[in-house]
Amino acid sequence: MSTLKEIGPIVVAGFVAFGLAVWFSIVVWTFMDIRSRSRDKLVWVFATALVFIFNVFGLIVYLILRPHETLMQAYERSLEEEALLQEIEERPICPNCRHRVEATFRICPNCLHKLKDVCTVCEKLVEMDWTVCPYCTTERKIPIALADQPTQLGVVPAATSDAAGAAQPASSSGASASAGR
Repeated sequence: MSTLKEIGPIVVAGFVAFGLAVWFSIVVWTFMDIRSRSRDKLVWVFATALVFIFNVFGLIVYLILRPHETLMQAYERSLEEEALLQEIEERPICPNCRHRVEATFRICPNCLHKLKDVCTVCEKLVEMDWTVCPYCTTERKIPIALADQPTQLGVVPAATSDAAGAAQPASSSGASASAGR
């Protein structure tokens, strides 16, 4: 029995030291965790004091109330959202059918609407409403294809131009034939 009286206080001191070490570890872990989840120093102090004062019960309350994601997770999520939005904004859409098209498409693959034209001098893609090619500074006029030459889509244009530059109907025989009906 005398050995129990001698060993008893040592065992109790060991348990108390272990309990204090666990309690201190929980307080330090809470401080480190709230620092990774918030920038507000007052929240750091409040969360650490909550666990310091109420021990395990304070830890349970902290785990319920703490922010769901760390600052790094929130930053990564915002980067992902920004990248997705930038990808969506960069891809143009067809003005005719609202289908997504690539920036280098000349026509829409969905509705065959002409999206861009080719400069006659430098042969680079230019927007349909541009009056000057920004690459070679050549003035552009709305291109009018010759009636003899079908376009790439196989459509024969409605008008041709003569040497003076005046527009004339594509086929006067077809126009007079339909006028006679």
